[in-house]
Amino acid sequence: MRVALFVTCLNDTLFPEVGRATVEVLRRVGLDVEFPIAQTCCGQMHLNSGYRSEALAMLRRFVEAFSDYDLVVAPSASCAATVRHHYPHLAEAAPGAESARLATAVADLAPRVVDLSEALLDVVGTADVGSCYPHRVAYHPTCHSLRLLQIGDRPLRLLRAVTDLELVDIERSEQCCGFGGTFSIKNAETSAAMAADKVAAVKASGAEVLTATDTSCLMHLGGSMARQHYGIRTVHLAEILASTGPGTR
Repeated sequence: MRVALFVTCLNDTLFPEVGRATVEVLRRVGLDVEFPIAQTCCGQMHLNSGYRSEALAMLRRFVEAFSDYDLVVAPSASCAATVRHHYPHLAEAAPGAESARLATAVADLAPRVVDLSEALLDVVGTADVGSCYPHRVAYHPTCHSLRLLQIGDRPLRLLRAVTDLELVDIERSEQCCGFGGTFSIKNAETSAAMAADKVAAVKASGAEVLTATDTSCLMHLGGSMARQHYGIRTVHLAEILASTGPGTR
């Protein structure tokens, strides 16, 4: 099986450790992972802001970069959801004869683009990846993972299999954190208020660490918690799964 890492632009630019952790976990369960150097942004932010022609250019690039792989794994539920749920509509709207060609290519590729939790549980068939993480952890189910990708309790199943990890619940866990990509820029006050509600619930849970499948939401919530000096760290699910002992973050 040829497996590719779709690292996503946010991770590549700001959180490269998440990409490295994803590769480490996948290799630990027996998958040989490649990194297609031609990959760029999936165009999620452009789609969210109405720049469909710019997003279409990124769709073309994505298809060129990943079409030869049997499995494309992303440490980002929101980017995987963009490919699986928005690309088909975007391809159909392409100009002229290109529309049919792109729609066929996307229909073939999109089902092979998965979140890390889907790759481990649905493809590899394991929840225990040999992790150890001695911390009290809360999980935030991001909107795209919950509502578009519908990964359900897969991240929770993975976290429950981590040695020495104490999983705690967040009240109203399915409530949006307020990031929403460009929403947090265009509607800053509303976004900040939504983040305040979420981080108050995280603090009340007694968690030492907040995790999620999207670094974008963790970045948003981590900034809010840092400004309020909550002392709660944000750690991507991939980093927890890559951890093997007390010396890890």
